[in-house]
Amino acid sequence: MDSRIKFKEEFMSVNPSAAPSEDVPRGLAGVVVADTEVGDVRGREGFYHYRQYSAVDLARTRRFEDVWHLLVHGALPDARRSAAFAAETAALRGLPEEVAVALPALAAAAGADANPLAGMRTALSLLGTAKGFRPVYDVDTDRRRADTVVAAAAVPTLLTALYRLGRGLDPVEPREDLPYAANYLYMVTGVEPDPERARAIEQYLISTIDHGFNASTFTARVIASTGADVAACLVGAVGALSGPLHGGAPSRALDTLDAIGTVDRIDPWIRERVLAGERIMGFGHAVYRTEDPRSRMLRGIARRFGGPRVEFAVEVERCVEAILAELKPGRELHTNVEFYAGVVMELCGLPREMFTPTFAAARVVGWSANILEQAQDSKIIRPVARYVGPGAPVEVPAVA
Repeated sequence: MDSRIKFKEEFMSVNPSAAPSEDVPRGLAGVVVADTEVGDVRGREGFYHYRQYSAVDLARTRRFEDVWHLLVHGALPDARRSAAFAAETAALRGLPEEVAVALPALAAAAGADANPLAGMRTALSLLGTAKGFRPVYDVDTDRRRADTVVAAAAVPTLLTALYRLGRGLDPVEPREDLPYAANYLYMVTGVEPDPERARAIEQYLISTIDHGFNASTFTARVIASTGADVAACLVGAVGALSGPLHGGAPSRALDTLDAIGTVDRIDPWIRERVLAGERIMGFGHAVYRTEDPRSRMLRGIARRFGGPRVEFAVEVERCVEAILAELKPGRELHTNVEFYAGVVMELCGLPREMFTPTFAAARVVGWSANILEQAQDSKIIRPVARYVGPGAPVEVPAVA
């Protein structure tokens, strides 16, 4: 029997009026909810991939636009197609006038301390309307793909404009002659980045494009299963990412380094928190049971830059693992992507307020690939819940 048909029969052909047939773990941890060809995370191995390629190998060897092409078109491009796709997406970075004129009000309403993701939720809705996005249920595959490319190309422009406007600065217009990552840094700072920093951010962006059925990706797929338009799916994903338990850790990991302060304080600071059972930001992952491959790659990038900040981060990592081995034997806890991501982004000139938005500038491509895949299945995602409230029915009391 075809695995997709079998999957539907076993997991999706559910009588909504019937009680759930079995318990499931909190947060659906480990529960298979769909088939996918986008990629996978093999947590026990410390490995993840986009389609058939190692994600880390792609980050080390290819351009961001090439991996974008792989995710939304299903194959890595040759040199000619790579150049064509880069030019195609660069030409879509500009914003419709209806969207651009609304950004100052969005930034002002959010305030100077607000995360640009808050304004981007509204801006994406405006973009979808201005570009005439239609429900994915009502359009063909080519139109769906075109809509995702339009939206993903505009996301860096939206994020950087909202960030700068919120701080009293004029937005920086995108440049079509710069690659995706270099253009992103340019729009944040107003200065064309040097190649080393642009490449470091590009590798970070590639490494975070997709990562299994995380909260924001699953949100995007649930919305896509309703047949909604691409903008609606992306707005939902951004809303999920804005939660501190999902997308807010890179800046918090740097806050940990700041709180420790000096090398002589590492041991007592870490011991106190481990013994108190507190979480150490930048360590641990919901899926990986070994070293996060993204962290390993980003550590290498950070060491290419070198300097006191990097040396301090490496020493903190070493001490945390040593103290855990001593105080919590058998409990492995390694750095996750956020720990060295914060270090790398800081070294490349990105302010902390832009760490999670930068993550979104990458993940929008992964969301897009998942939206396109989910749109091919006309079955709406509609699980059931176990009712645990007071027994029903109870007679409705009369008004006293």
